[in-house]
This record gives sequence, C-alpha cells and structure tokens, in this order.
Amino acid sequence: MASTDPAVRTAAGRLRVAVPSVAERVASELRLQLAEGALLPGARLTESTIAEDLGVSRNTVREAFAELASERLVVRHPNRGVFVASLGAGDIHDVYTVRRAIEVSALRGGGSPEDVAAVRAAVEEGKRAAVAGDDEAGGTANQHFHGAIVAMAGSPRLNTIMAQVLAEMRLFFHKATADAYFYQHYLPDNEAICEALEAGELDRAADLLSAYLDRSEDKLADVHGESGTE
Repeated sequence: MASTDPAVRTAAGRLRVAVPSVAERVASELRLQLAEGALLPGARLTESTIAEDLGVSRNTVREAFAELASERLVVRHPNRGVFVASLGAGDIHDVYTVRRAIEVSALRGGGSPEDVAAVRAAVEEGKRAAVAGDDEAGGTANQHFHGAIVAMAGSPRLNTIMAQVLAEMRLFFHKATADAYFYQHYLPDNEAICEALEAGELDRAADLLSAYLDRSEDKLADVHGESGTE
C-alpha cells in the first residue's frame, strides 16, 4: 500500500509526492460512504455498479474491495459476492480502545484556531440537524466532530486510521439508531468538549471526551447485546 504521508523521500533522498492509486481512492470513497451512513450493514456491493458510478474499471473496484476487506469493513462470501460488514458486540471494545488512544491524545494536544473552528463547525452542524429533526444528518455531524478532533494532530496516518474507525462506528450505530433521537443525546457532550477546547482547557476537554467514550461504549454494548451478532 502506498504511504499515507503526502510526501516521502526516495532512496536517493529526493522528496516526491505520494499519489494514492485509483484503487485507494475508490476505497477512500467507499469508506466515506460507510462513515456517512450511505451503505448499510449487510448491503451487497456490486462491482459493475460501483465501477460505473465512479468511472473506474471492475478490477480497480476489486482491489478496493480487497483493501476494505483487510479492514473488516466488507466481507466476501464465495459464490454470493461482497457485502458491507455487520459488526457486533465483540468488535466494540477494540474500536473504542483505538478511539481513546487517538481521539483523547489529539484533543489533549490542542490545535490551531482553524482546527478548533472545524470542531465548532461540526457542533453547529449537529445542532442544525437536531432542529431539522434529521437524526441521520446528526450522525454525519457527529462523525465530522470526531474526525475534526483527530485532524488537530496534523497526522495523515492518524487521519487514515480515523477514517476506518468512523466507518466502523457508523456500522455499529445503524442498530442503535432505532432510537430516533440517538445522535441528539451526544450534542450536549460535544458542546461541552468544544467549549473546553475553545477556552484552552485541553486536559478538561480530554477528560470530558474520555468519559463520553466510556458512556458511548457502554450504550453500544447494551444495544448489541452479549451475542456479538446483529
């Protein structure tokens, strides 16, 4: 896989830009669709349809599927095709362990005024979705909030990891959103974290996020139950 850094040095020491392959760009687009809630757990993904929609070859889509399968975002069933993964209770703790490691650390490190403004913009996006009664849009705003927190670290590698995590989180949340106001429950937490960040109270913001993640993990574990199945 190509480097996730925007620039790398060759063996001779010269700097060159690392350009993602077409398959990697397709995988990124599908990962984004998962994170935005456009692809549901268990949905069948068709090579020909995706190739036509994105203007690429079926071989390219096949390569993208292989990348997503390595991330456990899709599964390939012999003689049936490729399907969006249905994650269960057994995956939740692992994903939240990763979230604590990268989100809390990024928040504790703070960011530029532009970075903080991006976090605030995601909070306001969530408020607008709540006023409109659009919980799916609220879910997307919540994803943007957590992505903006990690982006403060200024690390392309962490952003790549977080893109996968956000896709997995949306797969978990699909089952939880039987509660029509599921994402609205997180808005007060997002607001409090953002206010602490804006005030420069980075340790307090990080502590608020850590407690938030603990509650969120417990809630999802309850929703998915002990069986680990959808």
